[in-house]
Amino acid sequence: MSLTRQDVEKIAHLARLSITEQEMPVYVTSLSSIVNFVDELSRAETGTVEPMAHPLVGQHQRLRPDVVSESDHRETYQANAPAVQAGLYVVPRVID
Repeated sequence: MSLTRQDVEKIAHLARLSITEQEMPVYVTSLSSIVNFVDELSRAETGTVEPMAHPLVGQHQRLRPDVVSESDHRETYQANAPAVQAGLYVVPRVID
């Protein structure tokens, strides 16, 4: 899939980029080659590839134990709030 000049202009507008007339052909070519490469990658057969957490065999992500390490301080923190209801901070409505 090749991008057109209009596609690149629209992308530049959405990204708030200022591209000069001299830069435009370079951007069209570069962005088209990137899109083509991504398209080529999406056609690769990955159905038989097993998902892995680490690319190196025998390597594992060190994880900490899933245990509670701190106590609940919500009541202490909310004691200073001007308004609390059902454990939530009450703030003025800003959107009607």
